[in-house]
Amino acid sequence: MSVIRVDDLHKRYGELDAVAGVSFEVAEGEVYGLLGHNGAGKSTTVEILEGHRRRTSGQVSVLGMDPASGGREFRDRIGVVLQSSGVETELTVREAIRLYGSVYRRQRPADELLDLVGLDEKADARIGTLSGGQRRRLDLALGIVGCPDLVFLDEPTTGFDPAARRKSWDLIQGLCSTGTTVLLTTHYLDEAEHLADRVGVLTHGKLVAEGSPAQLIDGAAHTVISFSFGGVDPSDLVRVIPDGALIAAGRVEIATSSPTQIVHDVTRWALDRGVELKDLSVVRPSLEDVFLGLAQEDDT
Repeated sequence: MSVIRVDDLHKRYGELDAVAGVSFEVAEGEVYGLLGHNGAGKSTTVEILEGHRRRTSGQVSVLGMDPASGGREFRDRIGVVLQSSGVETELTVREAIRLYGSVYRRQRPADELLDLVGLDEKADARIGTLSGGQRRRLDLALGIVGCPDLVFLDEPTTGFDPAARRKSWDLIQGLCSTGTTVLLTTHYLDEAEHLADRVGVLTHGKLVAEGSPAQLIDGAAHTVISFSFGGVDPSDLVRVIPDGALIAAGRVEIATSSPTQIVHDVTRWALDRGVELKDLSVVRPSLEDVFLGLAQEDDT
């Protein structure tokens, strides 16, 4: 079942195409990461899906409804975590959770939510006294207080320390295990790689790539094998490494889509000659490498 379905979505501002023919689907219980540089069109796309901005043309279905006219039923089934919020700072954390929860037909108990986001010790603290990371945890709590079927997470872990980020990742994965669907936007590419079942990459208002992080990595980048050696004629090594490998000053760097075979050939060569391969490393590309490559291709 598709929780989100977008078909040929356009949003124009005068002569500017902020979103130019975007199409994608998000399945129930999936974490879908929408990635793109500032100005790529992702915020506009998300605001249309949330019902906060009207599209110029195209078809959009969210939870089986048109978000532009979904009304109370639609609002009651989604949660939104913005980059920043305007929660009244004189409220306590518990008061804010209860206040925001009161507008939903379903609501998660405050104590349960406080424990989930790691704010149980700050339950009675005024919001104005919280640190930036604690405020983001509260934003996350307010976004899921209504037990939403779909959560929009906009840069959810900005300002978090590494431990808090990991805990938030666990929380997001826990939500999905109960059937909640998540649309995630983030500038932390490691976060998208860790959390997202699939990602879509936007540049200049167009969706230029889509798939699981592993699929995009496997399809668009090479693993890099590098090592240093000494005491042997490098021409002897050339016979076991592919064309295009870089050899300079006793160091080799090989970009390949077949790292297992290359490592096998090179290490066998070294063992046969009693050569130690110093600083041997096999570096798999990251989603960030793929993202940067796609963005550069689209700019050319």
